[in-house]
Amino acid sequence: MITDVYNIIKILREKYISAGRKIWTNISISIENFQFKIEFDYENLQRSEFNSYQRHVIWRYNYLKEGIDVFSRKDKKIIETYNHYLEYHDLPRRDVYVEGIYAKPVKNIIDFEKTLTVEEAIAQSKTEYVTKEKKKNGLFKKNKIDDIIDSEEDEIKYNNQILNWRD
Repeated sequence: MITDVYNIIKILREKYISAGRKIWTNISISIENFQFKIEFDYENLQRSEFNSYQRHVIWRYNYLKEGIDVFSRKDKKIIETYNHYLEYHDLPRRDVYVEGIYAKPVKNIIDFEKTLTVEEAIAQSKTEYVTKEKKKNGLFKKNKIDDIIDSEEDEIKYNNQILNWRD
């Protein structure tokens, strides 16, 4: 799974290069509040004040929202240096792409179990019995829509809207 994500990112990077666009140096992907968010960072890594490990600590601090207490003394020093650096320098250029996770709006339906009174339960069971008997005796004509719905209930397939992928 992670290999697939990595390969897709490589393909995306190659498309940026072939289109003649400026290539990013870092990419952060997150999902928050039903929003898929990609941040492209254009920091010049060769001229960076921070090495790879320090950038990793800074990334954890910024994106994982870990409190400063979680970090070791060495990592706390890195974060303090980074915060001090931000006071005197602008952040490198960053592009942000945000899109909703679902392609179509999804309606949340919650079904609550209702406790029926004895009279309601008897009336409901009589109605269900009468309807079942009418269907059995052919008093209700099934239309084409009912045939389609009944046949589709046996073969339910779920569509993953995030990846536009079918099981």
